[in-house]
Amino acid sequence: MTADPNMTTGGAPSRLMLVAVAGAAVLALGAGVLFYYASQTAPKPAQGAVYKVTVGDKTCEPNDFTVPAGRTTFEIYNASNRTLEWEILDGVMVLEERENITPGLRSTLTARLRPGRYEITCGLLSNPRGTLTVTASAESEAERQKPPVKAFVGPLSEYRVYLVMQSSALTRAVDKLAEAIRTGNLDAAREQYFAARLPYRRLDMVTGRFSDLKNVIDPVADYLSERESDPGFVGFHRIEYGLFSKHTLDGLGPVADKLVADVGTLNTRIRSLRLAPEDIGVGVERLARFLADGQIRKGENRYAGSDLAEFAAALEGMEKSIDLLMPLLEGAAPDVVKVIGQARADLHATLDGLKQGQADYPPYDRVDDTSREKLAKAFAALADAVGKLNTSLGLE
Repeated sequence: MTADPNMTTGGAPSRLMLVAVAGAAVLALGAGVLFYYASQTAPKPAQGAVYKVTVGDKTCEPNDFTVPAGRTTFEIYNASNRTLEWEILDGVMVLEERENITPGLRSTLTARLRPGRYEITCGLLSNPRGTLTVTASAESEAERQKPPVKAFVGPLSEYRVYLVMQSSALTRAVDKLAEAIRTGNLDAAREQYFAARLPYRRLDMVTGRFSDLKNVIDPVADYLSERESDPGFVGFHRIEYGLFSKHTLDGLGPVADKLVADVGTLNTRIRSLRLAPEDIGVGVERLARFLADGQIRKGENRYAGSDLAEFAAALEGMEKSIDLLMPLLEGAAPDVVKVIGQARADLHATLDGLKQGQADYPPYDRVDDTSREKLAKAFAALADAVGKLNTSLGLE
C-alpha cells in the first residue's frame, strides 16, 4: 500500500499539518482581537444618561436605585466568576435584558422606561433581586399626555367633510362663472370670479398635492415662457386677465369650460383623498410659510387685486384644521396652544388693519411694501407656532 505523503510512520501529524493548525489559531486570535477593537471603537448611538451597575457573586451594587423615566442606558459590569444575565422585570414580565455577560467584562443596555417600580436580577437566579424605581419626568409626562391614534379619527373625518363641502362650493361657483361668461354678462362673471376664488383658496392645503391640476387650474403668467400669450395660460388667472385687464369676455368660453372640467376632476380627487394625522399640522405650516415667502410679498392676482381676500380665505382653511386638533393639543401641550393662539390673533389683527372700513380689503397694488412685509412676518410666525403641533401630539 502506498504511504500517505502527509503522514509519518505510526500516523503522527506531519510538520505541514502542525504549521497549518498553528496558522489557523493565529488567524482566529487575530480576528478576535480585531473584533474586540472594532466593538470598542465603533461609534455608538446617543444613549442618554448612563447608570453603572456592578454585579457580584451575591448582589448588585447598587442594589436599589432610582432613575427618571425616558431613555436610559445601563452599563453592567460582571464582577463575579460566572457568566450571567441582567434583567429588568415587571412582575414576571421581562422588560429588558442582557445575556451572556462574561466575568470581568461590561455590557450596555438602553431602554425607554415608564414610571413605576421594577425588579432587577443580580447574577444567579437564586440571588436576591434588586429594585429599580423609575420616577416621572418631563419626557414621560409628555408621552403620557399624548392622545392615542384613535383620537384623530374624529378630527380627520370632520376635516374631510369640510374639504368636500368647500370643493362642492367651488364646483357650483365655477359653474356659475362659466354660465355668466357664456351668456355674455361681464359684471356677473366678475362677481362669480371672486365667489369662486374663495372656496378654492380655502382648499389651498390640499390643492398643492395635485400638481397636474394646479398647473391647469391656477397657473400664473410669470411662470410661463410667453406670459399672458402662452398657450399654457389657462384657468382662473386667464379668466381674471380677460375680466379685469382686458375688460372683455372674448375667448373666455373655452377657458371656462375647461376650468369646469378640471375643477370636476379636483372634486373627485378630494372626495377620495386620504389624510394621515400628521398631514394637518404639516399642511398648515407648509402653506403659511409658502405664503410668507412668496405670494404675500409679490402678489399673485395682479389683474383683479383680490389678494388680501384670498389670503384671508386661505387662513380660514388653515384655521379649520387647527381648530379640529386644539382639543387634543390642550391636554398634551397647553403652552403650544397659547403660542398658536397668539400667532393667530396677531395675524388676524394684521389682516384687519389692512381693511377699508369694516369689511372690504383694498386692491393689492395699494398695499405698500411695509404692510406686505408685516403680513408676511405674521404668516411666518403662524408657521413657526404650528411647527410645534405635530411634535406635541406625538406625531413625529
